[in-house]
Amino acid sequence: MLKLLVSGLMLAGISCVAAHAADPAAARSKPSAKAKSARQLPAVAAVQPAESHVPLSADHLEVAQRVVLGKVPCELGAHVSVSAHETAQGRFVLEHGRQKFHMVPVLTSTGAIRLEDAASGAVWLQLANKSMLMDQKQGRRLADACMNAEQVTVADAMARSPAPHLLEPLPSAPAAAAEPAKSSPDVVKTATN
Repeated sequence: MLKLLVSGLMLAGISCVAAHAADPAAARSKPSAKAKSARQLPAVAAVQPAESHVPLSADHLEVAQRVVLGKVPCELGAHVSVSAHETAQGRFVLEHGRQKFHMVPVLTSTGAIRLEDAASGAVWLQLANKSMLMDQKQGRRLADACMNAEQVTVADAMARSPAPHLLEPLPSAPAAAAEPAKSSPDVVKTATN
C-alpha cells in the first residue's frame, strides 16, 4: 500500500516537471501586473495600530503608571521618545529615529517594565539601571543603554558596589559567632541547634 502511494507521488512529480520543461517560454515570462500588486503591500499598513483598543486590566494599568516618559538618550548618540497615547489609557507611543511604535504594557514575573508592539515586534524593556529597545522579529537591539536621570544614578551605584560573584566564597563569620553556645543541661543537642 505504501509502495503504491510513494510511486503515485513520484509519477505525479515527474509529470509536473515534464510539463514545465515542455513550455520554457511560460517560465521566463514576466508576472502579470495583478500578481505584482498582490505581492507588494504598503509598508505603512503593517505598522499602523488597530483603531479598536481592548481595555487593559488593572495590573496592566499599574505597570503603565511606572513607565518613564520623555526623551531618553541612548548609546551611540541615539535617543528614544516615550509618550502616553493621546486617546488610549495605559498605552504609549515610542519613537526611535523615523520609526513609531504603539506600545502596550505586558506583565512580567521579574518586575521589569515591558512594553510591546505586536504588529512590528518591537519591545521596550525598562530596568532599574537602563532601558533598551529590541526587535523580536529580527532578533536584535535597536537601541541599548538608554538611561534617564534615575537610571544613571542606579547604574553609578551598581558600578561603585557591584554584587558579589556567585562562585566567590562567602565571607567568614565573626569570631563570636564561630564559638558554639553553651547549652543548658536540660536541652538535648541536635544537628539544628
